[in-house]
Amino acid sequence: MNDSISTLDELLSDPMVLLVMERDRVRPEQVRMLLERARRPSAEEPVVPPAHVIARTCQKLWLCP
Repeated sequence: MNDSISTLDELLSDPMVLLVMERDRVRPEQVRMLLERARRPSAEEPVVPPAHVIARTCQKLWLCP
């Protein structure tokens, strides 16, 4: 495999990647759809703040020791 692959198109057209995907019964369209879905924030999933923000708020409200 070439070390200078820089785009998804290049990756999904690489012969070795295609062989592994074929073995795993994965199609390039499925990979594209998965990556597109992961890139977009979902309206159904709540956004959880980082742990340090939760801890600080918890301490300010005297909810945590």
